Amino acid sequence: MKKKVTSLTPKILAKGNAITKACAIMTAISEQSPLRLNEISEATGLNRVTALRILDDLSAAGFVQRHENPPRYDFGPEMVAISTTVSRSMNIVSQVRPSLLRLADMSEDTVLFSVRSNCEAICVDRATGGFPIRANFLRVGSRRPLGIGGGSMALLAALPSSERDAVLAITLGRISEYPSVTAEALTQHIEHYDKHGYVAMYDLIVDKMAAVGLPVIDNNGHLRGSISIVALSERIRSRETELIDSMRTEVDQIVKTL
Repeated sequence: MKKKVTSLTPKILAKGNAITKACAIMTAISEQSPLRLNEISEATGLNRVTALRILDDLSAAGFVQRHENPPRYDFGPEMVAISTTVSRSMNIVSQVRPSLLRLADMSEDTVLFSVRSNCEAICVDRATGGFPIRANFLRVGSRRPLGIGGGSMALLAALPSSERDAVLAITLGRISEYPSVTAEALTQHIEHYDKHGYVAMYDLIVDKMAAVGLPVIDNNGHLRGSISIVALSERIRSRETELIDSMRTEVDQIVKTL
């Protein structure tokens, strides 16, 4: 059964004008597609009539395509053309890719590269070693509130303190589906990052799973993304220092190429 789209970002976007409502629909489709009309309506908070009207307009322009019966919606040819242009002008994923592959080979675990989008972290690339973990939240395109997960927490913790506090407050309003996550726990992870320069998250988001994460900050001080390694807690705990040292080496290499 298809997992429901749970991101809150589309619902926030949908509170605006027609353009932001269209953006909400595109964001929902990017998180998981193809989607039925009722799934898009639920994900965005738009009523079915409004969502259908916008989908018809996007379909006519080639940004969305409809197929199957009952109909499902996915990206159309215009989005494919746009993605090709974006891949040429924003090639950070290709620059980070060699580091992901080396870390996956070294650790034998799952390595993720995530970027920030407002108050969420989006996984934009991954590499898997010989001991991969299968989980929906590890797929490319998955979204989480900033602070939920190793790479996501690395993005949050690396923000300037005033912005970090504001984002943390927003994240705390979105953690109902993460029963083990508390304000105290997230604050402790931020303090750990401030003291040690990396994130180590054990058994918080998913029981018996852990992640270590580092932000990627370029020489101009811009936060470009984060790298995280996700595995069973016992695999991370026994090699935490080794993994972090290897990740720091790769982050330094990435920064040199940016």
